[in-house]
Amino acid sequence: MSTIEGGCACGAIRFEIEGPLMGSGACHCRACQYASGGAPAYLGIAPSTGFKVTKGTPKRYVSKGDSGGDVVRNFCPNCGTSLFSELANSPITPVKLGALDDPSSYAPGMHFYVSEAQPWHHITQGVPTFPKAPG
Repeated sequence: MSTIEGGCACGAIRFEIEGPLMGSGACHCRACQYASGGAPAYLGIAPSTGFKVTKGTPKRYVSKGDSGGDVVRNFCPNCGTSLFSELANSPITPVKLGALDDPSSYAPGMHFYVSEAQPWHHITQGVPTFPKAPG
């Protein structure tokens, strides 16, 4: 089984994912825009059972998602790199593609929350789009 590794810019936080990602996408919701400084969040979808932090302790920001459940955004307390999210009652862990050691193979396979996208956000032609969360 392959292992995907990643972490923050300063090296204080490291994580690994056992096995392949389940998919990738770009989230255009306002919360992701705030976290990224304006752009959509480019995410890999990892199975929660295969995801673990191997070094350091991320800082956490908790907010409510559309479902009413908590969304926990994890980031490095030193350098501020956005790392991954935790979704209430979900078997997946969204991981920021930019936090992977090698994100080059994970072009977004979908765009979601496009109803909140800024008019200048690039939305890849020919990939599925969703007004809110897919599903």
